[in-house]
This record gives sequence, C-alpha cells and structure tokens, in this order.
Amino acid sequence: MKIILSLIFAILPIFASSQIYTNLSLNHALKILKKNNLEINIAKFDEQIKGFEHKIAKSYNYGKLDLTQLALRSNDAGNVFGFKLQSREATFGDFGFGDPSMPPQTDPAYLTTPPNTLNYPGSRNHFQTKLHYEVPLYTGGKLKQYSKITSALIKLSKLDTKKIVNEKVYQLKKSYYDIYLLKTYLKNLNIIKKNMLKLEDMARSMIEEGYAKKVDLLEVQSKKANVIRMINTAKANKELVLHYISFLLASKVTSVSGNYHKMMPKTFNIDKILAKNIDILKAKEGLKITDMNIKLQESTNLPVVGAFAEYSSADNNFLNDFAKHDAYTVGMQIKWNLFSGGANRDNIQKARVKNLKVKTQVELAKRGIRLKVAKIKTQIDNLDFDIDSLNKEIELVRTIYKNYLGRYQEKLVSINDVIIKQSLEIEKVLKLQEVRNKRTSKILELENIANGEDR
Repeated sequence: MKIILSLIFAILPIFASSQIYTNLSLNHALKILKKNNLEINIAKFDEQIKGFEHKIAKSYNYGKLDLTQLALRSNDAGNVFGFKLQSREATFGDFGFGDPSMPPQTDPAYLTTPPNTLNYPGSRNHFQTKLHYEVPLYTGGKLKQYSKITSALIKLSKLDTKKIVNEKVYQLKKSYYDIYLLKTYLKNLNIIKKNMLKLEDMARSMIEEGYAKKVDLLEVQSKKANVIRMINTAKANKELVLHYISFLLASKVTSVSGNYHKMMPKTFNIDKILAKNIDILKAKEGLKITDMNIKLQESTNLPVVGAFAEYSSADNNFLNDFAKHDAYTVGMQIKWNLFSGGANRDNIQKARVKNLKVKTQVELAKRGIRLKVAKIKTQIDNLDFDIDSLNKEIELVRTIYKNYLGRYQEKLVSINDVIIKQSLEIEKVLKLQEVRNKRTSKILELENIANGEDR
C-alpha cells in the first residue's frame, strides 16, 4: 500500500499542472521545478526501480518455496501404477496376484503370462499437492556481490537524479537571467528608438524649413523601422523563454518577478569541486562496481552448495487423507565447475582490465574538470573586461551621436553621418547583450560543475 501511495504522489504532479503562475519568483520556481518537472520525476522512478532490483537480489539469499498442485487422469499402466505408489495404495493385486486371467501359480507359465490388471488398468484420477523449498547455502560470494552491485546501482541512480536536478536548475536560472538581460536589452533599444523618434521629428521640421530633403526622413524612418523590428524580436524571444520556463515547470508561467543584476561568480575551491562533481562521483561509484565485479568473476571458481526440502501428499480424491498419504524428501547438491576452457580465467582478467580502465577514466575526468574550471574562470574574467569596455563604448557612441545630432541641426553634417553613429550604438548594444549572455552561461556552468548550491 505504501508503494502504491508513493507512486500516486509521484505521478500526481504530471496531471496537476493546470495552474497558471504570474510574477513567479525564482525561489518559488525552483520549488515547483523539483516537484513538477517530468524528467526529474522519471529519474525518481528509475531510483525506485533500482531499489526494487536491490531487494530482488537480496531475496535470493532466502531461497524460494513453491506450491504445486497436480490434477491428472490416465489409464497408462506406468502412470496408474505410479499414482498408486505415490498415494501409498499399491497392492499385490496391482502386480497381477489373484488375476483370474492368470494360470495357477504352480504352472510354469505363470511367471511369463502378462497380468491384465497390471497392463490394462482402469483409468485413475491423481491429485498431488507438493511444497518444494530450496535455498542456497554457499555460492562462493556471488549473491553477496550481486547485492553490493545493486546497492551501488541505487547510488548511481540517485546521482543521475541529482545531475538532472542540477541541469534543470541551471536551465531555469539561466532562463530567469535571460529574461532580465532581455529587459536590459529592450531598455537600451527603447532609448535608441526614442532618439530615432527625435531625429525623425527633427528631419521632418528641417524639411518643412527647406534645410533637408525627403530622402533624409526616409533614411531615418528606415533605421527606426529596423530598431522597432529588433524590439519586437527581443519581445518574442522573451515570450519563448517564458514558454521554456513553463515547459520546465510543467505549468503555465505568464511572467516572472525579480531583477537579476550582474551575476557574481562564486568562489569555488578546485578540490571541493572535484569532491562534489557528480560525474566524478559517478565514476568513483562505477570503480567500486568494477571491484565487486572482479570478486564476482572470481567466485565462478568456487563451488555452489544448495539444499532443498519437499513435502507432498497424493490421492485419487482431492486432499483425501492428506496426512495418511504424505511423503517428504530432503537433500543437498554441490556443483563445482572444474573446467570451462579457460573462460573463467579470461572473465576474471577482463574484469581486472575494466577496473584499470575505470581508474584511468576517473583520473582523466579529474584532470578534465580542472582544465574546464580553469578555462571557464579565465573566460569569465575576459567577459567581465569586455562588458566594462562595451559599457564605456556605448556611453561614448551615445555621446557622439548626441553631438552629431546637434551638428546635423546646425547643418554641419549629413543625416547619413548621424545614422552611422546611431548604427554604431546599435552594434555595441547587440554586442553587449551577446557578451552578457555568455557571461551568465559560464557562471551557471561553473556552478553546475561544482554541483551547484545546497538545494
């Protein structure tokens, strides 16, 4: 019952995702993610499956008890005689003694004459109830290693779930920061749009005064249309991010709350990262499994000892005089493989080579993580420099644009010169957005490698 209830509560979020969230905070979204995300729920199901596999492996130590109920009817001479023996009801008459078709016992032909009662018996029912219990007494460590391996697989499954949770948390946090960066991007574009509207009004006034041509206005309107298109694209991208957040949470999200300013990278010690990184933890767990597998393969050279006990009763009527017709059998068996063409030896060597391979993979993973962390930290530092530089460049080109706007009003430069300066600002704003996105991704990637925060 407990298992059924746990499954119901695990499945329930899949079908209870009709709630609509508005102004959803990141902290609240993280709680919903861990509860509703379908990939996380699937991973939890895998954990439960591994748990049951471990219990199954342990159950082999206790043996198994089978109940067999036979219901037969036959006129086969061997079967009928056997049925009577099993039900302890065979008589000398079943051998032909007293058969009227037989010659007198003093007649030498008596011993060679087949008795009809033995060879041509009438049909007989046979009901046999049998309890059979068998249990392993010694398996050379096989069952012990199977139990250890399935236990280790549970740990691996939990690490897989944790990895999926970390990945989804990474994707959710990145989506929230993407929305904030899009808001900042839209703010810059709207400043540019506002300046373009001013320039459009200025060009229109100068045309009326005869100081500008209509083509000047058309150039401004063309550039303004381009900025508006970029604004609409940014808004559409924001909606796409909201759709993705809704997908992650398995719930409709119409808007999010919170302003996420410049994300500061956390200070991670490389040794702590190596101690917490899920891929390395999985590799270490896999290494333990290869150690167990060596012992498992070595157990093939040892004997297997098992015992069994059987209790039964048989009669031509179902459960008739059960105790009177009962019987038991007990015994044990030893099975020891003495020769397999070298297969056992080769399997042991194969397991040892796999163990060495996984050890090397663990060391390679550690070195790879060290390299990746160092690379990401360098990239973040470089992106920080680029952001500071681009902010100064945007401030400069915006000032130059205002200067050219005044000069255009004084008829010292052409409208084309002003638009070129405006295009430079747009280019820098686009570049800044791209660099900010990269920086956020790298910081979150570093957190993910370090197994994130304590959640």
